[in-house]
Amino acid sequence: MKAMVLAAGLGSRLGPLTQALPKCLVDIGGITILEHVVRNLKRAGVDSLVINLYHLGDIVRDFVEKHDGFGLPVEFSREDVLLGTGGGLWKVEPLFRNEREFIVHNSDVYTDLDLRGMVAFHREKRAVGTLAVIQRETKRYLLFDMEGCLAGWRNLGTGQERVLRGGPLQPLAFSGIQVLSPRIFEFMQDEEGAFSLTRPYLKAAEALAPIYSYRMDSSEWMDMGTPERLSSLREKLTALGTAVPPTAA
Repeated sequence: MKAMVLAAGLGSRLGPLTQALPKCLVDIGGITILEHVVRNLKRAGVDSLVINLYHLGDIVRDFVEKHDGFGLPVEFSREDVLLGTGGGLWKVEPLFRNEREFIVHNSDVYTDLDLRGMVAFHREKRAVGTLAVIQRETKRYLLFDMEGCLAGWRNLGTGQERVLRGGPLQPLAFSGIQVLSPRIFEFMQDEEGAFSLTRPYLKAAEALAPIYSYRMDSSEWMDMGTPERLSSLREKLTALGTAVPPTAA
């Protein structure tokens, strides 16, 4: 199974820290956040990686190659302009079109989520997409029906909302982790340039191609998008007594 790690972001909210250091190479207590992500992917059975690059991309590439891909074959996708989560994946569509399913994982989130269990859920549901979600405060929510299927989107910051069908809907926050089937590319055919994965997800949901929620409320999860969150993550790992997860088999 392949996975894509989204590592092209600027990390601008981390201020001076990421002016000379890519966000995915920030140390979270013994290892970089990128290494943590890859270790978790390996535990799920991932056997090869695609990593997209933009900001300080040569540094990321050199780091990964110095560490022999963390034990995995790695392909890099360099973006001349930022393509967003959707555009970044669409650019490397040929690498994933023949997969049964694949994982797409943000490079700036720490979690102990059981990705193997998430993949099994995705297969059981025969989903086009399965999105890891959690109940937390945010400005942007995905809306799911009582069956756990995507049915809309809401942005509290802009007041925008799109609801695909009626009935009670539950707003949940996306956690930057998804399992996808190649059929998702059918809903990117008319896209160009930079775009968010939210757009093809909503197109798929509107076409009744199921995009499911996967609740991870009992899992550890934190993004390191701001200095405050990074500090909290380091403190949490210290409190847990180990910052470095066990080496993947």
